[in-house]
Amino acid sequence: MSQITSHVLDTSLGKPAEGVLITLMQQREDDWLMLGSVATDGDGRVADFTGTEDVLPAGIYKLTFYLSDYCAASSQPCFYPQVDVVFVIEGDGQHYHVPLLVNPFGYSTYRGS
Repeated sequence: MSQITSHVLDTSLGKPAEGVLITLMQQREDDWLMLGSVATDGDGRVADFTGTEDVLPAGIYKLTFYLSDYCAASSQPCFYPQVDVVFVIEGDGQHYHVPLLVNPFGYSTYRGS
């Protein structure tokens, strides 16, 4: 498992959101560096974005959840075609789990465990 993980749950259907593409990026001055891009598994999870267990440096990171294809596949409207979640990590190697709860007209996120 990598230092940053995620989980997408579809609250309108009451189940994990399988097949949602998520990208992990790190802010570098005025630009973003892509660290990984993975689709959620059958349980709506991504356990590894980078393919390495290296400790990420302190800084600002972003997960982008691409919801359009998931909404189309589940025959739901898609008011939010993508969601960007920007957060700060301390660089001390601790684990950061960033879940996203989605429905056709809303979303919420939090730091999980």
